[in-house]
Amino acid sequence: MPRLRLRLRLPPPLLLLLLLLLLLPRPGAPEPGDDASPRDGAQEPLRGLRERLRAAAALSRRYWALLRCRVWPEDCERAEEAGAGLLGWSLPLLGQQYLDILTSWYCSFQACCDSGDCRISNNFTGLESDLSVRLHGQHLARELVLTTVKGYLELPRPGKALALSFHGWSGTGKNFVARLLAENLYRDGLKSDCVKTFIATLHFPHTKYMDLYKEKLTSEIKETQERCHQTLFIFDEAEKLHPGLLEALGPHLAHQAPKNHRVKSPKTIFLFLSNLGGNTINAAVLNLLQAGGTREEIKLDQLALQLQAEIAESTDTGFGHSCLVKEHLIDFFIPFLPLEYRHVRLCARDAFLSQGLPYTEAALDQVAKMMVYLPKEEQLFSSQGCKSISQRINYFLP
Repeated sequence: MPRLRLRLRLPPPLLLLLLLLLLLPRPGAPEPGDDASPRDGAQEPLRGLRERLRAAAALSRRYWALLRCRVWPEDCERAEEAGAGLLGWSLPLLGQQYLDILTSWYCSFQACCDSGDCRISNNFTGLESDLSVRLHGQHLARELVLTTVKGYLELPRPGKALALSFHGWSGTGKNFVARLLAENLYRDGLKSDCVKTFIATLHFPHTKYMDLYKEKLTSEIKETQERCHQTLFIFDEAEKLHPGLLEALGPHLAHQAPKNHRVKSPKTIFLFLSNLGGNTINAAVLNLLQAGGTREEIKLDQLALQLQAEIAESTDTGFGHSCLVKEHLIDFFIPFLPLEYRHVRLCARDAFLSQGLPYTEAALDQVAKMMVYLPKEEQLFSSQGCKSISQRINYFLP
């Protein structure tokens, strides 16, 4: 518990500082001798000591309340909502300086900052850079992910969770974009307490335990939202999620009426990653290239209707027939285009650089040529995208 660590870790200089805080007079409090009368002279030292101790105790509670509001703002919000009035008291200048020193010291090893939670970074500049430099061949995903996520997180009181569904062949960058989001929105990336990743076949493998899975999933979502005011949930292999689990997710994606206008609304992002719709996306790109166009000419509205139609008509998965799709709870279906030879070379270059290894243009070509390309006649698209590229460069290690 954070409060326990605070008591145990105080070094001697901070103990002295806290003692000084306890002994500071409360603003407007009378001095011990101000209202003394001659007949009380014998008891004046004792009365003065009692007054001093009461004032010190009240002051220490105020300091603790203000420190708590700085490093655990959610406690402060709950107290304000209950009418405790923790912030209805101002510090004298010297006391404010002491509080600043104490807060800075505490925040040097704890997760607290101006935003109230240093686990959350929301580095949109970094996200834009990563999507532009590290993500290859996905102009639609790059633009739409950045715009929607940034716009949502900058809303003061969003009415619902943001739900994005990534679709495309394996290796086109769906998991990679999910990781980039986690890394730029949270200090600890995918390891953050505010980020949860679920893989359908790993976390929910047995149909007979579906009721238990639903209960655990709902509980984990609620607990994570209580722990963090901004959360990210990633569902990989979404097309393999049991219909019961998809229905259980419905209330978490639906519109929510604000409970209290004074309290921050929680912000939640759901990402669904799926191979569903990949064939439709690939066919659209192939047709455009065969007609002499370029992939960068593709607009979202050219693919959106076809993609949603394939998802809704799919019979081998419950995803398209779930409340998430039928009730329009997913905000955007984002297509990930198939990757070409030039994109695979860029992935190979990134893999060399990430491991600090030198490379040559010939080596990049060799790695790219190891991949299988489809269709058989044109051989335009890598069947695995950029997946397994990092393993293939091991052949070129000295």
